[in-house]
Amino acid sequence: MTTSELETATLGGGCFWCLDAVFRDLVGVHSVHSGYAGGHVPNPTYEQVCAKRTGHAEVVQIVFDPAEISFADLLRVFFTIHDPTTKDRQGNDVGPQYRSVILHHSPAQEATAREVMAEVTAAGIWGAPLVTELVPFDHYWPGEPEHQDYFTRTPWSGYCQVVIAPKVAKFRKLYAARLKRPATN
Repeated sequence: MTTSELETATLGGGCFWCLDAVFRDLVGVHSVHSGYAGGHVPNPTYEQVCAKRTGHAEVVQIVFDPAEISFADLLRVFFTIHDPTTKDRQGNDVGPQYRSVILHHSPAQEATAREVMAEVTAAGIWGAPLVTELVPFDHYWPGEPEHQDYFTRTPWSGYCQVVIAPKVAKFRKLYAARLKRPATN
């Protein structure tokens, strides 16, 4: 597999620690990196993004093999692991940095995202309209090292136990056949 055959997806749906923990377990995903996108401040810090004045969302950038997992399937997972009906909020995490956003890298990704969003809406999974933003990808700013693979490194932390672990458990149950390794629960 050459890197030219891999694709990149950039998604925001609440705290990037939650998305990171889920997507790294999927077959076909080569890497997941937490960072910032969708705003106007170059090279922002976590503190700046949390101050809500950069316009950036917490996102994950996912490098994947479309021969093993499609962009549409990544989005289907995305729409099951966060609430895409709450503007600028996921649970107790509130602010524009926690918005639901798909930053498409190509017209094909944009079309696929529109199709999957229509599919999710038609299925009535959430019982409310999606507020997920669909915007062109512009620039990704890597998050600080302490934000990478946070759940694996700090499973004992309160946030991991109360917020991330239930999302990961739900994901592993729903997508057991798509996991890189068998779920251990």
